[in-house]
This record gives sequence, structure tokens and C-alpha cells, in this order.
Amino acid sequence: MLDESLLDAPEALSEADRRALLRGAAEAGARVRTATRQAAEAGVTDLKPDGRPRAVLIAGPGAAAICVADLLGTLAGPGSPVTRLAPSGVAPAAGALRWELPGWAGSVDLLLITTPDGTEPGLSLLAEQAYRRGCTVVAVAPPRTPLAEALDGAHGLFVPMATAPYEQDEPLAASAPGVLWALLTPLLALLDRVGLLTAPPDALDKVADRLDHVAERCGPAIATYSNPAKTLAAELADALPVIWTEGTSAGPAGRRFAAALAELAGRPALVAELPEALATHSALLAGPLAASADPDDFFRDRVEEAPALHARVVLLRDRPSGGLSAAPAARDLALSHDTPISELEPEAGGELETLAELIAMTDFAAVYLALASGA
Repeated sequence: MLDESLLDAPEALSEADRRALLRGAAEAGARVRTATRQAAEAGVTDLKPDGRPRAVLIAGPGAAAICVADLLGTLAGPGSPVTRLAPSGVAPAAGALRWELPGWAGSVDLLLITTPDGTEPGLSLLAEQAYRRGCTVVAVAPPRTPLAEALDGAHGLFVPMATAPYEQDEPLAASAPGVLWALLTPLLALLDRVGLLTAPPDALDKVADRLDHVAERCGPAIATYSNPAKTLAAELADALPVIWTEGTSAGPAGRRFAAALAELAGRPALVAELPEALATHSALLAGPLAASADPDDFFRDRVEEAPALHARVVLLRDRPSGGLSAAPAARDLALSHDTPISELEPEAGGELETLAELIAMTDFAAVYLALASGA
């Protein structure tokens, strides 16, 4: 059950936020600036690559690495050479995970290692394997960790992860807002240098400014009625989020939202891209999860019984209304089954800015949902 009164009690929210998730979301813009500076100090902006790599391989544990690979692959555009190396192992623990390079990987390929931990023996072994194969290796991880030492031995480039002092007290959640931007920002700067995507320093500055703007709109001191993140969290209180995305950049933002809901708030969610989502989820909206599926729900004893779980469509779009769009059909389909719909659309700006705004707003919503439901 969601305690909606907690959403408009900033001090209570702060007390409930034992993992410093709200602070990480609020400081996302500052994290981008710190990560940009540390990437420059590590030598990223001084790189003079001979050409674009044949393949960009990304390795790392958990939702953070998955999201980073998804975002970089999307931003690199059609024909992207970005590939995530999935780990193997008997458990999702640092000591149990192992990564392997593809048999074809060699001197014309780039390996990116990204982790908020840095103690995984499998990643250190991967860096050594890449060195023997002649791959260029770049890692973003906390400083003074075994991975940092392995990169030194593999003659790779190590970029210290931008962390805050309060994050060193306990293990970081892979979907925590601060973790994503600390890992992603140096790699954006790096791939800009090698010509795979466009993320110059001024674009990263605009991303930081946009994240600050979202923090002002969605912060804990802003009341629910004028706070889009708190409003979305309240709307998803007893709902199964059915996340529909439209636009290239909205896809990874939607998948990131689903991962954050699962890890931070313990909530399931479904994700699909428009227009295919209309066919993929039409039977779901007409089935037992539809809001109109239980006509007796109005008479349910809301004290004794748990609320029924019904679908709610969350439409994320990365472009303004108008033109060729499946959004009107999406609204019609949802409303025809009495399914409520929430919509988020960023303000105008560059691709990186609009993507950052969608991620930041949904991050705040996932955090508020987690805190108000006691997750």
C-alpha cells in the first residue's frame, strides 16, 4: 500500500530514504559535471584516436551496465557497433560473475568496463584477456579497487567513478540515479572522441542543466499536485505499469524505468515500443488486468482486502506532439478498455537533453514509489 501522505512530507521522506536515493536523483546534474571533470582529468578529452573501433564491447554487472549499453547503442544510431557482454555464473555476486570476449575480438575493438563495485575478479580477468588480445580497454569504476589495479597492468585507461561520500557506507543499488550518470557520462565523452556519437562538453553541460531543472520540478519540497514525479508515483500505487515508448530515445528510458521500478520499488512493469505495443498489449488491456475487468471492485472492502492490480499505461515520448505518431491510437486503445493513462514528454532540446529529462523524471517517480510504499 502506498502512503500518499508521505509524498508531501519532505522530512518523513528524508527519514525513509535510507539508501539516499532521493539525494542521488537530486544531485544527478552535479554528478554529470563531476564525472565530466574526472573524465577530462583521466585524459579522455586529450585522446587522439586513429579511427573508429570495429566494435564496442561493454561489460559490467547488473541493471546499470545493461542501461549504459542500451543508451550508448541507441545514441550511436543505426548500425551501432555497441554490444553488451552478458556475464555467466552461479549467482549475481561479485565473486561469481565471469565475462568472456568473443572469439573475434582483437586490436581493432574497444572494451568498456563499467561497474559501481570494482571488486569483481571476473572483470579484472576480462581486462587481462583483452590486453592479451590487443583490445583497447577503458573502465569506469570506484578508485582504489582491484579493477583499477588490473587496468594499470593491462595498460588501459581508468576513469574514477564520481561517487559521493554518503554512498560509501553501503553497496550501491545498480538502478540508483547517481550510479547511472556516474558510469554513463565518461563513456559519452569517450565515444564522442572516437566519433561514434555526439556528446561534446557543451552538450554534457546542457544535460547537467536539464537534470538540475528536473530536480527543481520534482524535488521532495514540491507538492504532489504540481510535481510530475510524485503524481506519477501516486497514479502507479495499485497499478501494473504498462510502459509504452515513442521515439528512438524514449525506448531505453522506458526500459530503464522498468528496471528502476523492479529494483528500487519492488514493482513489476511491462515495456514495449509504439506502434508495436498496440498489438503486443491489446489482449492484456482487454483481459483480467484491465481497469474495467472487475465491476464489483467498487463494493470491495478496502480495509480488509488488498487492492486489485489493474494496468495503467505510461506513455513516454521523446518528441513533441504532432506529425506521424501512434500516440492518438495508444490513447484510444487504453481508454476503450477504461485503462487510465499517464503521459510524460520532455521539453524541447537536443537528443541527450530530452533523454536525460525522461530518465530523471521516471527515476524520481520510482524513488517516490519506493519510499512511500516502504520498499
